[in-house]
Amino acid sequence: MTTTIERPVAPAPAPRRRSPGVGAGAGALNLLNGTFLLIWGLLTTLPLLWAIVSSFKTNREFLASPWGFPTVARLENFARAWTTANIGQYFLNSVIVVVISVPLTMLLGAMAAYVLSRYQFPGNRVIYFGFVGGLIFPVFLALVPLFFVVRNLANAPVVGGLLGLNSYLSLSLVYVAFSMPFTVFFLTAFFRTQPTSIAEAAIIDGCSHFGLFFRVMLPMAKPGLISIGLFNVLGHWNQYVLPVVLMNEPNRKVLAQGLAALAINQGYRGDWTALFAGLVIALLPVLIVYILFQKQVQAGLTAGVLK
Repeated sequence: MTTTIERPVAPAPAPRRRSPGVGAGAGALNLLNGTFLLIWGLLTTLPLLWAIVSSFKTNREFLASPWGFPTVARLENFARAWTTANIGQYFLNSVIVVVISVPLTMLLGAMAAYVLSRYQFPGNRVIYFGFVGGLIFPVFLALVPLFFVVRNLANAPVVGGLLGLNSYLSLSLVYVAFSMPFTVFFLTAFFRTQPTSIAEAAIIDGCSHFGLFFRVMLPMAKPGLISIGLFNVLGHWNQYVLPVVLMNEPNRKVLAQGLAALAINQGYRGDWTALFAGLVIALLPVLIVYILFQKQVQAGLTAGVLK
């Protein structure tokens, strides 16, 4: 006859009770965050909606009721801003400059960021912190020497006809120079999160360093490229200070200059609806680009954190 000895069972740990103040504090913090985001959203959205609604009014309706809605949508305001205020020419000039500057910024910035993040060589940190130091360099300090440098480029023996003042290419190159620090800083942190095993496997399979960058690493960095590309589009499209110094001819001004000139030249005419129509024309391309690439921008901004 065998006897079994029953071992005492340890009592289950009592569930931890959350302090009543913890839940209340978290709820109050969430409410505060939600309220702040709601106020911020209203401050950002309402002026945009007001400008869009005002662009469809007549000047009489706008002066009589600035916050009211138009009785009839006046599409001729956009035609008047496009032709009479020369917004169409300014819009085309901005498109030309952005089409040249943004791809060039992305290509050079991605190449520099990839080398600084994946390869170790003497002076790596010096070059990287040189780019980072460019983030704190105010553009106003460079306006006077930049004017003389760009003006003297017109006398260059090879590319003198393409560069100089009032040149699309010169303004695009200046945009590239001032956008490179943030582009390199952003993409360097992004390329560091890319897996090293994939790069090693590509090298073992016979891929060259140029092929590794263009065929493997660059497509993997697509979310980050889209994010920083959108930031560069916004910065180049809304740039005002540099074109004022480098683009003096009336037909070579960009959209930001044209809108500022339209607002200044109002005088006593008060063609406010044409001004609002010009603002809407300037806002639409940026708004469309952001709506199309919204998910990619969010994925690019959070990729480094998630990894």
